[in-house]
Amino acid sequence: MTAEHPPREWIDPATGHRIVRVDDRPGVYGLYFNYNAFTPDGGRMIYLTSEGIRTASTQDWSTKLVFRGNVDRLLFAGHTGATAYYTTRPAGSGDGEGPTTVWVLDLDTGKSRKIADMSGGRIESISADDRLLAGHQELAPPPPAIAAQGRRDPKTGSPTYSGVDDQGRPLTFAQAKERWMDARLAAKVPMEIFTIDTATGARRSIHRATDWLNHVQFSPTDPGLMMFCHEGPWHKVDRIWTIRTDGSGLARIHQRTMQGEIAGHEYWSPDGKAIWYDLQMPKGGMLWLARREVATGKSTWYKVAADQGSYHYLTSPDGTVVAGDGNGAGKFISLFHPMADPSPEAADTLDGDRLIATGSLRSERIVDLGRHDYTLEPNEHFTPDGKWLVYRANVEGRPVLYAAELAGSRP
Repeated sequence: MTAEHPPREWIDPATGHRIVRVDDRPGVYGLYFNYNAFTPDGGRMIYLTSEGIRTASTQDWSTKLVFRGNVDRLLFAGHTGATAYYTTRPAGSGDGEGPTTVWVLDLDTGKSRKIADMSGGRIESISADDRLLAGHQELAPPPPAIAAQGRRDPKTGSPTYSGVDDQGRPLTFAQAKERWMDARLAAKVPMEIFTIDTATGARRSIHRATDWLNHVQFSPTDPGLMMFCHEGPWHKVDRIWTIRTDGSGLARIHQRTMQGEIAGHEYWSPDGKAIWYDLQMPKGGMLWLARREVATGKSTWYKVAADQGSYHYLTSPDGTVVAGDGNGAGKFISLFHPMADPSPEAADTLDGDRLIATGSLRSERIVDLGRHDYTLEPNEHFTPDGKWLVYRANVEGRPVLYAAELAGSRP
């Protein structure tokens, strides 16, 4: 094959896993790691390109354009039918927090139905029964400089974080992002979490605060339960919360116990019984992948080794393994097999049933991302059958959507 016509699939020489190039069209965009990208039967995955909304068959990775048009954001696939939800903006508007229209697309017919017009805000989740959308909105405009720096291109995920230090030297991406997040948190912009009825378009306010509200996620099994976060530098916020859709039951999921401790990048287990999150005690110190059962509060923390750190983790559909997308210390997409602490002391600890259980992770590397620039998030997804991991990477110099087969690794 020539550089102009690279092979569609190959074996990763570092891991022995088969990689398929799903799509390298301009503007290719896979969904954020905790957004559902698959139809209920598991047969199709939705994603976005500059042309519009496409689907990819999870059987042979063939793709199809199902909606041609200017999409502001592709949101997620529905849970109860072959549908995709997306938003559009009025012609000539920017990519800020202005007016949008929410639509649902029938993937079989290609026809769309308008759900609601929104004056602002961002839709982030859909209930397990597809009856409610949920999102957040700023109720007053943030300072202009903060608003400008916080924008991301909804089709590429590219941020605009930039700035200079006190000596006029350009900040790195991470430094500029941290400075912006600190300023955004301190601004105390009034916000609300809201729901929208997918049948009627009726909107309801669930929770209001001057805390920075973000990452609203419905439980995958309980249509009346949501998780959300207090956004900002993680050491300055109590990040992870749950709340009912009627506004009741506001509960903090993790209680900090030491200075500098951070927790975040939270997500639901597929069965809806637990919340997983990245825990560092303190930041950059001892690393854990934490799991907390919602009903009982029982927690298990799995020790994360130095080369197991990831920006995002995600649990497999059957709940047996966890995927991680790597970071600067270990540029691999990996599977982690959780293992309980086998020591007799763990089993015999006084009042052990009321304490945090611990364990470790056994690694299995799936994809070598040594040439990947992590300013583009891989946002890995398990296919519903658990046989593939789909991710986006720029190892070829541009964003490309890939699928890695989980079977077939070599020792």
